[in-house]
Amino acid sequence: MPPKDSDPSTASGPRSKTTRPRAIRRLVIWYRRNAAVTSLVGSATNSASAAGNVAGTVVSSAGSVVSNAGSMAGSMLQPLVFDPLRRLQSSENNTEAEDIKNSDRLWVAVDGMGGDQAPGPILDGCLKAIQRLPLRIKFVGETKKVLGAVQAMGLTELFNQATAAGHLEIVASGPSVGMDEEATVVRRKRDASINLTMDLVKKGEALAMYSAGNSGAMMASAIFRLGRLAGIDRPAIGALFPTKDQTQPVLVLDVGANMDCKPIYLHQFALLGNIYSRDVLQVARPRIGLLNIGEEECKGNDLAIRTHELLSQEHRLQFAGNCEGRDVLSGAFDVVVCDGFTGNVLLKFLESVGSVLLDVLRAELPRGRRGKVGSAFLRSNLKRIKKRLDHAEHGGALLLGVNGICVIGHGSSKALSVVSALRLAHSAASHGVMDDLAELQKAPVEST
Repeated sequence: MPPKDSDPSTASGPRSKTTRPRAIRRLVIWYRRNAAVTSLVGSATNSASAAGNVAGTVVSSAGSVVSNAGSMAGSMLQPLVFDPLRRLQSSENNTEAEDIKNSDRLWVAVDGMGGDQAPGPILDGCLKAIQRLPLRIKFVGETKKVLGAVQAMGLTELFNQATAAGHLEIVASGPSVGMDEEATVVRRKRDASINLTMDLVKKGEALAMYSAGNSGAMMASAIFRLGRLAGIDRPAIGALFPTKDQTQPVLVLDVGANMDCKPIYLHQFALLGNIYSRDVLQVARPRIGLLNIGEEECKGNDLAIRTHELLSQEHRLQFAGNCEGRDVLSGAFDVVVCDGFTGNVLLKFLESVGSVLLDVLRAELPRGRRGKVGSAFLRSNLKRIKKRLDHAEHGGALLLGVNGICVIGHGSSKALSVVSALRLAHSAASHGVMDDLAELQKAPVEST
């Protein structure tokens, strides 16, 4: 109800437009506009739904027409509102190459039997990567299962095209290593796909390898087959975390390879991360941070205090001091080092942030007409935010410290994650990372 007029002389006459409170006039104008937009969106939604149902019974290809019409309508309606999340989204990164020269393609070995649902999704991702990236892939797996996956997933045409062009080669392997098996099983299953994949890198037939299989078995196979770099006591798993700047992630290591660490291990992790950040991420002078509970050098446990002293005296990198948990994603550091136990907890926590954030935003959106309008315009933005925060979308992590380029994928990796991981492998292989790591071996760090 409108508020009572403070002037009794005007109570008997009708309220004029000029005497109506300004806030109420604005509210009325806003409501009329909002009602118009809501009605327009509701009509478009109902029409699209009805058209989709009719199209489904008439011709299957009409569904794409309806989808394109919906996208066009969305692009026309978008300028009508202000999108507060617009600055969080960048332009689409279309990296597909229409015409890739064969001379530019690099060989990458893929463990086709590694993963929860291998080999189907792994092969699907490899075929997509061949179309988008300058790669040739040696797909290692059990031949019968691989060919069965080709038929089951309808990949026959793409598979035949890739093999005929020489972009895909199947390498037969023996029984694979299960996700629930002990890491030491790689000693007994010598012809397992993970071992043969490592051998291809060792022989120089591939410049990098990728596996979404048993991470413990992969690390054991890498150490047994490729060997550790001189001066590196323990290899580390490095994962790329998102930051405020979408184009500049932060490398965090170790995230699971070494549960108990010595200060010298963290020192070596910093050296490895510095080289990778400089060569692959193209950071001219990476800022190295030590994960700790405070910025002061006297804070933390004995491991953190002793590591801080080692990194402060290291002239081969730029040590930026301690990094608190709240600063990991701030963009203030390019590399963050920690022990594998802490890093793995941090990694698993980050994996849940994207989905939880999306659920919270959905729950907090207003109900009714306002909620429908807001949801319609923010849906694509929320999905992009979720992908930026979801570590699984980045494809894989690097196993640093072994004599070869190894990328570890998530066990539940789908085709898109495989493409992202192979892009990471290609980037590392084409930027001379191993050459700089060889230089690091000339000045090994003495273990303490």
